Amino acid sequence: MADGIEGKLPQGVALTAVSRLVGTLRAGSTWPVTMGLACCSIEMMASGTGRFDLSRFGMEVFRASPRQADLMLINGRMAHKMAPVVRQVYDQMAEPKWVIAMGSCASSGGIFNNYAIVQGVDHVVPVDVYLPGCPPRPEMLIHAILELHAQIKKEPLGKDRAKVAREVEQAALAAVPTAGMKGLVA
Repeated sequence: MADGIEGKLPQGVALTAVSRLVGTLRAGSTWPVTMGLACCSIEMMASGTGRFDLSRFGMEVFRASPRQADLMLINGRMAHKMAPVVRQVYDQMAEPKWVIAMGSCASSGGIFNNYAIVQGVDHVVPVDVYLPGCPPRPEMLIHAILELHAQIKKEPLGKDRAKVAREVEQAALAAVPTAGMKGLVA
């Protein structure tokens, strides 16, 4: 016999915290907007096919409008000319919103260490999950989505959530660019 409230409830009634329930519902209903900037986009498109089946996660339709999406998948290298466009699309997305940087170029500029390429999309938008590889396989994208789902389930609720998200975004955007880091090479 269970002690406490669990023993007094009829069979079939579940107890959970509201924040845990909301996190689970949010994780199961992420709608992606695509920012296919280069060759990694082919792998992202392949992840939506029947072989990999993103519809298991409720993500079978990539949204063309950022106002219908809450997850941005940034694929490939980002030119400096494209950065304001990506930021505008990010700002138009529904709250709460998340970003996955897919591929080495999106994560760190990849092999393109020159004046035209942004050395990591985290200088333009805050990134929640980095997905390495050149190009990363669709299985890796699915793993990154599952990692993001785990993060979403743990996100807090409350009036300060937006304030905390803004502070984290400002700290990420104010970070020293990797090109400015000297480390052991001086």
